[in-house]
Amino acid sequence: MQKVTSPDGTEIAYDVIGTGPGLVLVAGAFTARSYFTPYVEALSTAFAVVNYDRRGRGDSGDTSPYAVEREWEDLAAVQAATGARFACAFSSGVMVLLQSGVPFEQLAVVEPPFRTEGAPPVPDRYVERLQELDAAGAAELFMVEAVGQPKEAVDQMRSTPMWPELIAMAPTLLYDALQLRDSAVPTALLKSINTPTLALFSNASPAWLQESVRQTAAALPDATAEGHEGTFHTVSPETLTQVLTGRFLGV
Repeated sequence: MQKVTSPDGTEIAYDVIGTGPGLVLVAGAFTARSYFTPYVEALSTAFAVVNYDRRGRGDSGDTSPYAVEREWEDLAAVQAATGARFACAFSSGVMVLLQSGVPFEQLAVVEPPFRTEGAPPVPDRYVERLQELDAAGAAELFMVEAVGQPKEAVDQMRSTPMWPELIAMAPTLLYDALQLRDSAVPTALLKSINTPTLALFSNASPAWLQESVRQTAAALPDATAEGHEGTFHTVSPETLTQVLTGRFLGV
């Protein structure tokens, strides 16, 4: 593990695994860098994978007050420290990447959760409630109302070893909510991004998520959308490796 200091003094932890051109992974909500172990193992056969903890997660620090720009600066600091040429963002982490303006050569985005037709609505007073609730309440709000998991499944999680890790990250759920703005496809932002981008969805994901990817690619000036093998809300590590080596390295 290495650390880089962001402009506001927050230490951001990251690993670099593998050899080859650098590829930064940008996590979505409720995800620390430990989640990406299978992806790092697969991708490190072709890339030097830069796997970092977003602020407030894992081994990274945090500094109040939060502002969405601080996470853009974190990503810029990681890229400057590693010289990574490419980036791949997942879920709400896509908005960190796209808003950051960090000059990567090419981008990949995996299922940004923009609410297209048929999507469940954003929970009522979502940002306000995330600020009002304790960590356990915020975690349940996210998983049940925002994601759509059954409350019974969340109740079962409370007795598992992962629950304390999720509770530790729960304050960052607000960060992702703020990054996503109103959760609509950010057409004006997308039209301003000229970096070549590959937008990916899992064929197993619901239609509204697949449509989110298609609309994202359509709004970007230089992007394509592709569906691949996977499970709900992500493509498999092996498939992602194959796709990115082809797209980024021409292999």
